[in-house]
Amino acid sequence: MEAILSLETTDELARFLRDLCTLGELEAMTHRWEVAQLLDEGLPYHEVARRTGASTTTVTRVAQWLRRGEGGYRLALDRRRARSAPSA
Repeated sequence: MEAILSLETTDELARFLRDLCTLGELEAMTHRWEVAQLLDEGLPYHEVARRTGASTTTVTRVAQWLRRGEGGYRLALDRRRARSAPSA
């Protein structure tokens, strides 16, 4: 965790994750993040699965973590939303 926090740019993080993870692992994380975003928008599970290509099992698992996990998805989703909200 400290290694990730030490990185300063998205490029640095991308390079680190590419060295750390296999392409399959990166693709799996990307799919789960896409699923979390679509679930947060309120899309039904089957629609999320159709749009992302994820299995309904993966969609269900991400939904459970989103609702009852450690709060990591919620934190990232809320921060992403706050950054993209227009300034008043």
